[in-house]
Amino acid sequence: MSAGLTSHVLDISSGRPASGVRIELFRLQDGRSDLLRSEVTNADGRLQGSMLSGDDFIPGIYELVFHIGDYFRGIGIELAEPAFLDQVPVRFGISAKDAHYHVPLLIAPWGYNTYRGS
Repeated sequence: MSAGLTSHVLDISSGRPASGVRIELFRLQDGRSDLLRSEVTNADGRLQGSMLSGDDFIPGIYELVFHIGDYFRGIGIELAEPAFLDQVPVRFGISAKDAHYHVPLLIAPWGYNTYRGS
């Protein structure tokens, strides 16, 4: 796999990929949070291509924000208002410009898990 940043979302409460989850990517620097991209997962819970690659793929601090409350509401799950989990931020560092970073998210209405995948 080439250098870059990818992600996917799996709904562990239903045992299937989470299709239609909006994911926003931010770069954090100098006290600012700059939105770089906003994408939506496909039928496999994956994004079409990399969220970050090429000349834009530089070391630094980043944050992915997964809009899982909208996803669960969209598939008919009744959530409390406010939802226990609505937007899940995952902050991480990219230190190697020539590496692949994969940030998957396993979700349920009441919890989530993430890790650096391959």
